[in-house]
Amino acid sequence: MIGGFTSISRLLGLARDVLTAGFFGTSLPISAFFVAFRIPNLFRALFGEGALSSAFVPVLVATRRNEGEEKAWALARKVISLVGVVLLGVVALGVVGITLFMNRPGLSEKAAMVLPLARIMLPYLFFICMAGLSMAILNSYHKFALPALTPSLLNITWIAFLLAVCPRIGSTLEEQVYGLAWGIFAAGVIQLSVQIPALIRCGYRPGFNLGLNDPRVIRVFTLMGPAAIGLAVTQINVMVNSFLAIWVGSWAPAALFYAERLLYFPQGILAVALSTVLLPVLSSHAARSDFAQIRATINHSLRNLLFVMIPAAIGLLALARPLVQMICEQFRFTPESTRLTALALQCYAPGLMVFCLAKVFVPVFYATQDTKTPVKIALVAVTLNFMLNILFILTLPLYTKHAGLALATVISEGFNGITLAVFIHRRLGSPGWRQILASAARSLAAAIGMGIGAAAVNGMLYRFGERLGLIPKLNEIQSVLLSVACGVIIYLVLARLFRCGELSEVWDALRKRRDRTDGQLAADNGG
Repeated sequence: MIGGFTSISRLLGLARDVLTAGFFGTSLPISAFFVAFRIPNLFRALFGEGALSSAFVPVLVATRRNEGEEKAWALARKVISLVGVVLLGVVALGVVGITLFMNRPGLSEKAAMVLPLARIMLPYLFFICMAGLSMAILNSYHKFALPALTPSLLNITWIAFLLAVCPRIGSTLEEQVYGLAWGIFAAGVIQLSVQIPALIRCGYRPGFNLGLNDPRVIRVFTLMGPAAIGLAVTQINVMVNSFLAIWVGSWAPAALFYAERLLYFPQGILAVALSTVLLPVLSSHAARSDFAQIRATINHSLRNLLFVMIPAAIGLLALARPLVQMICEQFRFTPESTRLTALALQCYAPGLMVFCLAKVFVPVFYATQDTKTPVKIALVAVTLNFMLNILFILTLPLYTKHAGLALATVISEGFNGITLAVFIHRRLGSPGWRQILASAARSLAAAIGMGIGAAAVNGMLYRFGERLGLIPKLNEIQSVLLSVACGVIIYLVLARLFRCGELSEVWDALRKRRDRTDGQLAADNGG
């Protein structure tokens, strides 16, 4: 269900990125916007959806189980109050600091573009972090639909401001990009507002109580501090990449952003959804000290996640350029923009096979209320990413430096995921590594065959469309979509031949869900 709602958000995000690419291309104003947007987005990952969920949900679930609903909601009110005060303080200090920095003499052109946009969007971190906390509470009550649908509101607001506001607030891209910044602010307000009625229906009653003397509140924030870095290692790496990218060239942050967006589409469908569900599920197992179930959950989650992510990675690697050309290349997004973005996407693509590791492993630590181990590993991974960034910037040619930043992220994320796996093995025992690796090898073999076939089909279809005289954009669409469809068929056939057990597991899950839905409909209609 979460994957379905997340898919809606990703499709809206895809439409948003197509429109943004056509409107702004890879110009300096949009690169400055993307760099400025990283700042509140990092706080969202540090103190919003990721860290607060990982620190708060296990404590909330344990309180509800051991002390009842009333105590659980009292804890929720205290955490909400304290988080709100802290976030408002962060926003106020940030706005004042940015304003003072903007008034410094000798500000560079790039900094003069980034800072005003960052000042407008900084309050977004308050609204999205409070929304993330609300979503975590709803998830703990197994209310997943609204939180999964909430990110769509950002995309809808972004599109509305891009189409209705940006063209009306100036004649240059430097002026029009401010419309997007105000759109981000508005989206934060909307995303928080829709959570409140759902919380009230679950039993929440507004109130203000900082709860500074409550040991449960202290425990939540003690866990959250290191959890913020441990769970947000990807966001930290990406933000470092963005700041270094704008130093490399005015086009580099935009090229990296568009590549990341294409990467997040397959990742968001299953990896984010699975990560959202895993934390409360694993927390329940940990509360009962049922470590056998934790190992079984890791095994099942990782095998099914890799079964989807491996072909997604190979597919993006094989079809990077035609995909970027089809989706983005129009108006101000030039063929050179396509080349730069496709190169970054090819370096990012293998990351799908390692980014998902942390999505499974980190919730295991946080469900058992251990935040120290992931943060230590994450700090090493962030340091490794920074060192590789500097190495690639100094050694690679100018127009490939941004691709080196993407590759550095993949390498550091791989180190992070593998190290987390080693520590889990030491603590909980093997979740069945031999079975997981054998499954991944079969999926990889099927995916390589799929990638070769999809690339060949794409070339043939494009040349065939040219001979038919199709208009270029229609030819791009038909060749990419049909080659992707062929690739999916090839992968499924090869997975069947290679006896990938995950294929039948996915089919059984879909069939059981359909049977449950049919049974519910029959019950609603009186049998």
